[in-house]
Amino acid sequence: MDKEITIYDIARKLSISPTTVSRGLNNHPAVNKNTKQKIFDAANQMGYRSNTFASKLRKQRTNTIGVIVPRLDSSFQSSVMAGMEKVANEAGYNLIISQSLETADKEVANARTMFENRVDGLLVSLAYDTENIDHFEPFFSKGIPLLFYDRVPENKKCTSIVINNIQAAHNATSHLIEQGCKRIVHISGNLKINVYKDRLKGYKYALMDANIPIKEDYIIETSLSEQAGIDAAKQILQMNPRPDGIFVANDNCAVTCIKTLKQEGVRIPDDIAIVGFNNDSITRVIDPNLTSIDYPGYEMGEIAVRSLINYLDGVSDVSITNTITLDSELVVRESSLRKVNQPTVLSKG
Repeated sequence: MDKEITIYDIARKLSISPTTVSRGLNNHPAVNKNTKQKIFDAANQMGYRSNTFASKLRKQRTNTIGVIVPRLDSSFQSSVMAGMEKVANEAGYNLIISQSLETADKEVANARTMFENRVDGLLVSLAYDTENIDHFEPFFSKGIPLLFYDRVPENKKCTSIVINNIQAAHNATSHLIEQGCKRIVHISGNLKINVYKDRLKGYKYALMDANIPIKEDYIIETSLSEQAGIDAAKQILQMNPRPDGIFVANDNCAVTCIKTLKQEGVRIPDDIAIVGFNNDSITRVIDPNLTSIDYPGYEMGEIAVRSLINYLDGVSDVSITNTITLDSELVVRESSLRKVNQPTVLSKG
């Protein structure tokens, strides 16, 4: 029996991407006229037969992708949205964006609205208090592609885009240890959320690798708000002996922590060295500038939308790839560099 010709065969023959072939065969406006003609000619010559069932599904598209974010007033989420918008616009798709305002109830309502508006696919970063994802079941049952990013569930039915939070936190904590810190506090978020749970693991692994005892009272679980940074700093000031290093699970919380400690006469980094997470723009404003993990939000947004569109175009299946892991970097600045140590460095996560 002759091998069935696929879009991948056409792509190889023309030295173009399978996505371009798929869009060309479906007369997508993103593919220019000459390229479309070459695709049609090659398809006819090679004996390509389109998938009629898939074609019917494609005709029902709304060319909209839904996005549910925890908050829009986040530097990280803004970066993700910019990456999403770029890829969506280039491919002729529109984004419908809603925010859960960090509540599961609002997320449930947003998911229902997206489903009723017949979005072609859905991208989600979970709310702070989401503990199950039953409200996304209609998407699974109808075969509507659903992809989670950053804050993701532990569910094998889901494709997720993340960074290696364990390794990133390990790098951050190890850096503090290399600067001579031995009493390191970790200010965490909700430990039911994957990103904060993994950052705690990385913190603990780094301490174990350095043979530094793990002290449970050095782990402060907070909402990671600006007020949480103030409250955590006040708690740290009461500790005896006082910690000499702090790893904070986000930058906004780290910044208010630094400001509160400085108001009480603590020298940063000489008395307490501090590392944050996300590499938000505020890291370059606070004095001293904040060492932080650079989280590739823009790239994450690009990959999220591209993965969904590839699925819709029949190029890939989001139900096959469970996790896409991106690299992160530790960006070292003055908040963690002791005077006796080396200059600024970058380390991959």
